[in-house]
Amino acid sequence: MGDMNTDVIQKQGESEAAARRGFALGFSAYFLWGLLPFYMKWVAHLPLLEVVVHRVVWSVPIAALVLVWLGRTADFKAALRSPRTLAMAALTASIITFNWSIYIWAIAADRAIETALGYYINPLVTVMIGALLLGERLNRVQTLAVVLATVAVAILTYENGKLPWISLALAFSFAAYGYFRKTLPVGPSQGFLLEVMILSVPACAYIAWLVSTGTDHLVPGNWIDTALLIGCGPITAIPLLMFAFGAKALRLSTLGLMQYIAPTMVFLIAVFVFNEPFGKVQLVAFILIWIALAIYTWSSLREK
Repeated sequence: MGDMNTDVIQKQGESEAAARRGFALGFSAYFLWGLLPFYMKWVAHLPLLEVVVHRVVWSVPIAALVLVWLGRTADFKAALRSPRTLAMAALTASIITFNWSIYIWAIAADRAIETALGYYINPLVTVMIGALLLGERLNRVQTLAVVLATVAVAILTYENGKLPWISLALAFSFAAYGYFRKTLPVGPSQGFLLEVMILSVPACAYIAWLVSTGTDHLVPGNWIDTALLIGCGPITAIPLLMFAFGAKALRLSTLGLMQYIAPTMVFLIAVFVFNEPFGKVQLVAFILIWIALAIYTWSSLREK
């Protein structure tokens, strides 16, 4: 009996330790994503496409090292032999590249507030996609949250005379990425390496073309730009991998609350550091979004 109690206590201790590690990794991932606008501002003087391809190329060695360290290379090799898996990875890679490109351009164009809005409404877009494509039924509270978000978008559209396309593009592309990523029959670390390896083929070709024409920024003496471009790999891969490992040890309800850390940080940075304009109409729209998210989160926690 004493041995059984000891085993139970030991397992509980290991579970609690894993949960603490998961929380630390998940929180760190979202915190780093929240700081990402600063890095995007530092590379804003560089061509958008060059920044995107370097995010891809320098993510490959980090993702590969992590996979080797985890001893999951067999799963990855199996994925390489599956045409269906490769096709799905190519699709998800294309979607996330589109998302990255919009985000990088928006930060450089002083439209970080719109990126924050995009990632705020992303959970609600995901719920809506689930209802439209998967036949998932929304309860009344979730429907109210989606309606409030729609009203917020309508207010911004009326005020600006056009749809907040940056926010919508980020929200829908990231929701689509999550939707199709679930169909990829590999783990998160293997899937990420597969995506960046597929993307690295055209990315390396583009970098080679830049070098051959003398228009690249990886040049001797320009060590700042060189360091910034190489750094695009770690700032892309590390938070993604931290999130992947942290998510395994956390409840979905905890992750659901954590996902608001990054857009909140981006919003505060945009308003108080980047001094982007934020008027009364935008405030009303954001308040509606925040209320919608509070309602949605409350409903999700009640269902757990």
